Amino acid sequence: MKILKFGGTSVGSPAAIKQIIKIIKETRRKHRQLVVVVSAFSGITDQLIALGKRASTGSEDFQPPLLALHTRHQDAIQELVGEKQQPAAMAQIELMFKELKQIIHGVSLVKELTPSMLDFIMSFGERLSATIITAAFISQDLKAVYLDTREVILTDDHFGNAHVDRAHSYRNIQTWCKNHPTSLPIATGFIGKTAAGQTTTLGRGGSDYTAALFGAALTADVIEIWTDVNGVMTANPKQVPTAFSLPSLTYREAMEMSYFGAKVIHPPTMLPALEANIPLLIKNTFNPRHPGTLINFEDKPFSYAIKGISSIQKIAMITVAGSGLVGVAGMAERLFGAIARAGINIILITQASSEYSISFAVAAADVILARRVVENEYALELSGHYLEPLTITENLSIIAVVGENMRHTPGVSGTVFNALGHAGINVVAIAQGSSELNISVVIQGRDEIRALQAIHEAFFKNTANTTAVFVVGTGVVGGTLLNMIKNQPSIKLVGLTNNHAMLIDEQGIQSSAWKKTLTTVGRAPDLKIFLETLKKSLLPRRVLVDCTAGADIVPYYPELLEAGIAIVTPNKQAAAGPNKNYQLLKTLAQKTPWHYETNVGAGLPIITTLQRLIESGDRIIKIEGILSGTLSFLFNSFVGAKHWSALVKEARDKGFTESDPRVDLGGVDVVRKVVILARECGWQLETSEVKIDNLLPKACAHAASISEFFRLLPKYDAEFEQQKKQAARNKKVLRYIATIERNRALVKLRLVGPDHPFYNLTGSDNIVAITSTHYHHSPLVIRGPGAGPEVTAAGVLSGILQSIKELKSPLEGGSRGV
Repeated sequence: MKILKFGGTSVGSPAAIKQIIKIIKETRRKHRQLVVVVSAFSGITDQLIALGKRASTGSEDFQPPLLALHTRHQDAIQELVGEKQQPAAMAQIELMFKELKQIIHGVSLVKELTPSMLDFIMSFGERLSATIITAAFISQDLKAVYLDTREVILTDDHFGNAHVDRAHSYRNIQTWCKNHPTSLPIATGFIGKTAAGQTTTLGRGGSDYTAALFGAALTADVIEIWTDVNGVMTANPKQVPTAFSLPSLTYREAMEMSYFGAKVIHPPTMLPALEANIPLLIKNTFNPRHPGTLINFEDKPFSYAIKGISSIQKIAMITVAGSGLVGVAGMAERLFGAIARAGINIILITQASSEYSISFAVAAADVILARRVVENEYALELSGHYLEPLTITENLSIIAVVGENMRHTPGVSGTVFNALGHAGINVVAIAQGSSELNISVVIQGRDEIRALQAIHEAFFKNTANTTAVFVVGTGVVGGTLLNMIKNQPSIKLVGLTNNHAMLIDEQGIQSSAWKKTLTTVGRAPDLKIFLETLKKSLLPRRVLVDCTAGADIVPYYPELLEAGIAIVTPNKQAAAGPNKNYQLLKTLAQKTPWHYETNVGAGLPIITTLQRLIESGDRIIKIEGILSGTLSFLFNSFVGAKHWSALVKEARDKGFTESDPRVDLGGVDVVRKVVILARECGWQLETSEVKIDNLLPKACAHAASISEFFRLLPKYDAEFEQQKKQAARNKKVLRYIATIERNRALVKLRLVGPDHPFYNLTGSDNIVAITSTHYHHSPLVIRGPGAGPEVTAAGVLSGILQSIKELKSPLEGGSRGV
């Protein structure tokens, strides 16, 4: 014996019902004994409730929506029922709608909608649905029989959520099925009747409950709940896109997940099946070949520490605190007794071990009543200041992490709290039962989706790529980076902006076509809106890549890091800015990655090397280096007949210079790098304290535009030519060298001979010589390409990938930010 229940979405359209017919035909080949339980067509119950409420105001405008309901059911008959059966089916629903119209009209006359009348109105949804589906089955040569479950399910008169007399109902179901041994019952879900013959409804999940009652009465082998998802998921897929189907759950796990918001099945509806030890199988009507989720008593092996995560929204926390609670017997009993007498459901309880405070969560709709009840109960204690005034915290959500494996797996709580902390989410309250089946945390409602995603990622790693990358600046370096990203499966490009357009798409932007997409789909750029959207993004791991050269975005760095958004940048403005700002960013980077390795030496590991030396206990004594790839290229290439101005233009065309070459030639870029390196060594240097040789003639420095600068520069070729010849006469070369020692820094154009390590530098190479207590007699030398879009973009990409590792692994320690 099998019980198959089809919910509202499964019977939501004629096409869906045709799918049900296929499922039943397939099932009948192996199982002759079946009971099919059906819900109302999707949306119908809500529409019937709205009709009743509208009529109760005395309004007569219920006719159009009633007609729409009528038409929808007529259309279903015409599409599903054969010509031979159509007249009878049409006649049946005409009678039902005639009765429904009379009832609604009566409600409008008396302007009252009693609970019993509302139940009767709602019952039409299932009765209409079952009538049409029965006729559709008969048209397909299935020996179906309509079963109005009011004939077999006996309840009390608690309208809206009636309690079932299970013993009596089981006997009725058994008798009915014995009298119809070869038939295929199509039973109405959700409804029953009282001993007096009044129609009742079974409350939330009522059709599932109907199926469970039939299963228990007939000792079914399995109860199949057919819905529109592939079984029970690890989380709500609308909130966590990476959620996946669970092959199995225990009854306890299923009830915990359902209690805390999982929508597939409602806990009370499981009880008859649980007591009869009947498995539940959750299947997808629209993907019947998917195995679904089996729910029973057996805890089958599972690869992960938890089974799933669910949540409840619109929660309020009430905290009772004060010395009057400490060591006083009966205080908790008074509190929860008063709440119970008021009919308020408590969702979660947590108490300090000191007994100084008790906090409990209720639905937001109950918080005003709950507050009044508690204040009345503790009126004496509050007036005598034995208790503090109640603390009410609203707009909260509860996240529940569920799984039988939790009791056998150490570190589960740590993983939960580290994931939340890493995502920048504050925990308001915590609760865990001694069974270790559930860890519940209360958080701000605005953080709910991000919390679900962060916890899901922490436990179910590598289920999907969820690292969202937002790129600001699509110039030479930014554009090169975007072309590299297309080959990185762990990166999801979500946001792009430049001076002309911006685009954000949480589904992902194809990096291979970013130019076209940004041009055709992007809208006017607004950095503030772009960054606000980034902060509000519900994606669990987010990385901002700042490929600009200006300071516009730098003031936003602190709030981005505080929001758990990693920053990767070749932009030197932040690391070389005022020291107090730099120190703030370094502090924030202890929790959220800030990677700026490419600030000095493009892709060379200069900053990382300094950090590792210092971490190992080494002390930096002196740093000498050629830190500008641009100036390295210029002086390394300044040989033969080439003019200085032509070389500068060539460097710009190769992408070696900043967008304005004067930043390089004026030494501003080198000064920033010097300051960054000094600060990594612990020397609190400001840019104004660096002494520098400016290579820019005054006229060029004050040129009105970049084009004006290039027009003026050739006038000074002779001056640079003279310096080159002087160096050649002395068998030396020109090198622009930075020296940092004992909190002092100097950048100077120097002549170096063949015995100097910087003499044989080529191309755009940077070179840095680090003298330290460990490398005292022979400096540690780092040399390699120090400019160019490819090496810089590669360094930025390395920073992104490192950030992803750090964001992926909230339990890992180590450095945050390079």
